[in-house]
Amino acid sequence: MKAVDDITFSLKEGETLGIVGESGCGKTTTCHALFNLLPPGGQLMGGSIHFDGTEITAKSQKEMQKIRGKEMAMILQDPMASLDPLFSIFDQVGEPAYHHRKLRRNSLKTQVEELLGMVRIPSPSIRMKEFPHQMSGGMRQRIVGAMALAGGPKLIVADEPTTNLDVTIQLQYLELLKELQDQTGVALIFVTHNLGIVAKMCNQIAVMYAGKIVEQGTTRDIFNQPQHPYTDALLKSIPVLGNKDPLYVIPGQPPNLAEPPDGCLFHPRCPKADQRCRVEHPPEVVLQNAQSSVCWMTHKEEQHA
Repeated sequence: MKAVDDITFSLKEGETLGIVGESGCGKTTTCHALFNLLPPGGQLMGGSIHFDGTEITAKSQKEMQKIRGKEMAMILQDPMASLDPLFSIFDQVGEPAYHHRKLRRNSLKTQVEELLGMVRIPSPSIRMKEFPHQMSGGMRQRIVGAMALAGGPKLIVADEPTTNLDVTIQLQYLELLKELQDQTGVALIFVTHNLGIVAKMCNQIAVMYAGKIVEQGTTRDIFNQPQHPYTDALLKSIPVLGNKDPLYVIPGQPPNLAEPPDGCLFHPRCPKADQRCRVEHPPEVVLQNAQSSVCWMTHKEEQHA
């Protein structure tokens, strides 16, 4: 089964890419592949991953340990899965700086205090002696962010980092990530199913469906002129405050990737699908504004333009 199949994207320093799609579409697997941290049984079957000019797909686990945390870091959606309950905040935030930046004693203590201050943890000199269970959910998520910054990475991958936070804390955390990005110039990959968050955070968007990227472009282009029927359906599904009409629902379910349908993978749920969509997989069409879509309808519209 191909959990992720034939995808391509790129990201520059200081940019933010949003990867969006329904649960199970391959967003998290894509991110784990970047770190060579696929689950048991998972394999990279082809392609390449270039990070800062270096091919990393062939690197050993020992070589990747020098990259993870130092060159690229990850913020997971559940901070309790990232934080060890038996170690203090100082131990966990300081570990990347200890191993990758070789900081010791007073220098390490000062760095941990600065990192906790950057993510707005109050009284960092006191808090760093405490343990995860003594922190609120929002504070734990900010501590995970401090851990991601500790090694001085060029890329941070944030996988649904606001899922377990209430709306007010979500907004504060998103503003914090933006502020940290402005300060450090780090590139950010933001994985989410929340298009409202993407509109606030991202320069570029990649829309995934059934293991494939079906549309890419700038945030402005994707929101104003979606080219793929799936992207259009996702945007229609966003609740509008004050609207009393029934919420739009995408019919059907995502396909079983062990037995994918012929043709376009979205055709069983697509209101625009025709016979060609059912038998032949569409090519990627790149438009003049560099927006791309994998859809026969986009192909027809481009031919007529």
